[in-house]
Amino acid sequence: MTRPIVGIISNSHLLEETYPVQLAGTSNIEAVADVTKAMPIIFPALPQIADIDEICTRFDGILLTGARPNIHPSEYGEEETEAHGFFDRDRDAVALPLIRACVERGVPILGICRGFQEFNVAYGGSLYPEIRDLPGRMNHRMPPEGTQEEKFAMRHDVNLTPDGHFAQIFGSDTVVTNSLHGQGIKQAGDRIIVEGYATDGTPEAIRVEGAQSFAYAVQWHPEWNAQHDSVSRPLFEAFGTAMRG
Repeated sequence: MTRPIVGIISNSHLLEETYPVQLAGTSNIEAVADVTKAMPIIFPALPQIADIDEICTRFDGILLTGARPNIHPSEYGEEETEAHGFFDRDRDAVALPLIRACVERGVPILGICRGFQEFNVAYGGSLYPEIRDLPGRMNHRMPPEGTQEEKFAMRHDVNLTPDGHFAQIFGSDTVVTNSLHGQGIKQAGDRIIVEGYATDGTPEAIRVEGAQSFAYAVQWHPEWNAQHDSVSRPLFEAFGTAMRG
C-alpha cells in the first residue's frame, strides 16, 4: 500500500556560522514515519522556491515544526524588540499563507510550538514575546542544562475543553506535557479555538474553526518519544488517520 506523504517544513540555519542550510529535526521525521506511518519529506522554507499551490497538491499532510527563531512581530502588527529574540523571515513568508491554504483546501496540517504560534498569527492573532515575564505565569522555556531526556521531560498539566476535539483525541480532559517555548498566544486569531490551557492560563492546544480537515496545533513538543508517549502517539495517529480520510 502506498504511504501518504507528509511535508515537513525546514528552518533556515547557518552551519558553522557561515554556510546557509535548511534543516528539520530528526524526531519530527521519526514521529511521522513511525506513528502516522507516512513518508516524511522535508521541503524548504524559502519563498522563492516553496510554491504554496504545489505544496498543497503534492503532499497529503503538512507538519509545521518547532524552531528556535520566532515569528517577526511585524506579522502581527507590533514593533521588534530585543525580547522577541531572532527571526526566520523566510519561514514566516512560507508558513503563514500555507496554513490558510491547507485549511481552505482540506489538507491535514499539524503545528508544533512555533507552528502553533504560526497558526495563531496566520489568522490575525498576536503573541507575547516572553511568557515568563507575565504575572502569574511559569517559565515555559527549555531547561538550560541537562540531558535531552531531562529537557523534554513532562513539566505541567494541560487542561482541555471537556468533550472537545483534543479531549476526544487523548481520551481525557487533562494531559501532561513537556514545555520548551518562550513565546505564547496573546490574542487568539479570528478562527482560532483554544481548547487547552496550562495550569497558569497559557494556551497550549488550538484548532482552526470550520476547517475542512485536521487543523490542530499544540504548544508543546509531541514529536519527542512520539511512538511511546501516551499523549504524543494519539495526536500523530489522528493526523495519520486524517490523511487517509
